[in-house]
Amino acid sequence: NHSLFLIALALTFLFLLIAVNEAKVFTKCELASILKGKGMDGYHGYSLGNWICMAYHESRYNSRAVGPRNSDGSRDYGIFQINSRYWCKNNQGPTANGCNKPCSAFTNDDIKDDIECAKRIVRDPQKMGAWVAWRNHCKGRDLSQWTRGCRL
Repeated sequence: NHSLFLIALALTFLFLLIAVNEAKVFTKCELASILKGKGMDGYHGYSLGNWICMAYHESRYNSRAVGPRNSDGSRDYGIFQINSRYWCKNNQGPTANGCNKPCSAFTNDDIKDDIECAKRIVRDPQKMGAWVAWRNHCKGRDLSQWTRGCRL
């Protein structure tokens, strides 16, 4: 029965690896609480609802989202879908690397660096307009639904 034990142990280890590697998908209120705690409510004039709406439409709150290739060959990473052409380095083409980070920094469950980079992006002249999903789904709309029901 030693071999059965080893097989069970190996399977347990395999399932643990799979579980650890799963993406962190935040709830709306969980993300709202984190972003508020990091000073995003009102950051550069954008209410918390803007950030929650944008993150939903960019990644569905998935911290490990990686978008398909864009027309310029770049990709978008993480909960805010931060672009490799301008903001991070993925070693797959030219980048301005404005956030001075590898793109892989934006595809883990710790979104502190994603938040810092989003703050950097919104300080640019395009502001939140840098995010197509924000322009298409959030800009100029009633965003109260994005924080409704959250204890903030």
